[in-house]
Amino acid sequence: MMSINQADTVWILISSALVMLMTPGLALFYGGMVRRKNLLSTMMMSFACLGLVGLLWVLYGYSLAFGTDHAGIIGGFNFLGLKNVGQAPSPVYATTVPHLAFMIFQAMFAIITVALFTGAIVERIKFSALCVFSALWLTLVYSPVAHWVWGSGGWLAKFGVLDFAGGSVVHLNAGISALALVLLLGRRRGFPQNPMEPNNIPMVVMGAGLLWFGWFGFNAGSALTAGGLAASAFVTTNTAAAAAAFTWMVISWIYRRPTILGTVTGAVAGLATVTPAAGYVSPLAAVPIGIVAAVVCYYAMLFFKSKLGFDDSLDVFAVHGVGGILGMLFVGVFATLAVNPAGADGLIAGSGLQLLKQLVGIASVGAYAFAVTWLLGKLVSVAIGLRVGQSEETVGLDLSQHGERAYGGFLR
Repeated sequence: MMSINQADTVWILISSALVMLMTPGLALFYGGMVRRKNLLSTMMMSFACLGLVGLLWVLYGYSLAFGTDHAGIIGGFNFLGLKNVGQAPSPVYATTVPHLAFMIFQAMFAIITVALFTGAIVERIKFSALCVFSALWLTLVYSPVAHWVWGSGGWLAKFGVLDFAGGSVVHLNAGISALALVLLLGRRRGFPQNPMEPNNIPMVVMGAGLLWFGWFGFNAGSALTAGGLAASAFVTTNTAAAAAAFTWMVISWIYRRPTILGTVTGAVAGLATVTPAAGYVSPLAAVPIGIVAAVVCYYAMLFFKSKLGFDDSLDVFAVHGVGGILGMLFVGVFATLAVNPAGADGLIAGSGLQLLKQLVGIASVGAYAFAVTWLLGKLVSVAIGLRVGQSEETVGLDLSQHGERAYGGFLR
C-alpha cells in the first residue's frame, strides 16, 4: 500500500512554490529588457499566464498530459477538473506524495513554458491574440508533448528518451515555438535600424536572480523525492549556471566589456541547458555543459539576430531553443546509471544508443512544436489578428493595450 512520505511532500510543495516564483522572475527579466513603453505589457504576459494556464491546467490540461494514455499520444479525460486527483498518492506518478502535490508541481512547469515564448514576440503582439493563442498552445502543443515525454505510456518515454526536468518539454518546445511566431509576426517597426535598448537592467538582474533561485525547485524538485538525487540535481544546476555565467562574461569581455546583461543571460542559458540532464549526470559534468551552453548560445544569438535578421526580441530561441537541444544531447553524452539508476548510460559511460534516442526526441518535439505553432498562429491571425496596428506599436503596448504606463513623463 502506498504511503505519504512527509519529507518528499514538503520538498515537492516547496519546489512548486520555487517554480511559481520563476514566472514573476521572468516578468522582471523580460520586462527590464524591453523599451519603457512596453514594460508593463511584457510583464502582463507572464502574469496572464499565471492566471490563464493555472486555471486551464486544473480544468483539463493536467488530464491531457498525465491522464490515462491513448496510443502514446495524449492523456485521457479521467482527471478532468481534478477528478481522481486527491490527497492520496498517485499509483503512477510521484508515489510518495499526495497526487495534488504532483499536479501543482506540473502546473508550474506548464505556466512558465507558455510564459517563456512570449519574450520572442513582445512589443508587437495583440494581448487578446496572445491569450487565445496561449490557450490553444497549452492544449495542442504543451499537453501532448508533456504526455509523450513524461506521461505514463507516452511514446517518447517508452522509446527511452530521457528529459529530467524539461529540456524538450519546456525549453525546446517554447524555443522552437518562439521561432515560428517570430517568422509569423515579422520584425518590430524600426528593427534593426533603431536602437532598442533595455529600459531597466537592474530589473533584468533581479529577474535573473529569481530565475536562478527558482530553478533549484525546477530541477532538484524533479527528483520527486527529498533524497540524494535531489541533492545531486541541485548541485549540478548551480554548477552549470556558474560555468555558463562566467564563460559568457569572458566572451563579452574579449569583444568589448564584461557586461552584467551578458553575464545573467549566460546564467539562464546554462540553466536551460542543464535542465534535461540535471538528474542523470554528475555535478562535474555540469562544468563542460555550462561552458558549451554559453559559447553556443552566444554565437547562436549573434547568428540569428545579426546574420539572419530574425527579430526574436529577447532571444528566446537562441537561449531556450538552442539550450534545450544542447541539453538533450548532453544527456546522451554524460548520463550515467551511477547517478540515477532509473536513467541510462550515455556515450562516455559506454553507450551511444542513448544519444540516438535523444536525437529522436529533439527532432520529433521540434518538428511538432514548429508545425502546430505555425498553424495555430495562422488561425489566430485570420480570426482576430496577431499584431497591433502601426500607431499602437508606435505609442507602445502599455498604453495601447492596457491603458497604463510604468513611469511618469515622456514615453519613448
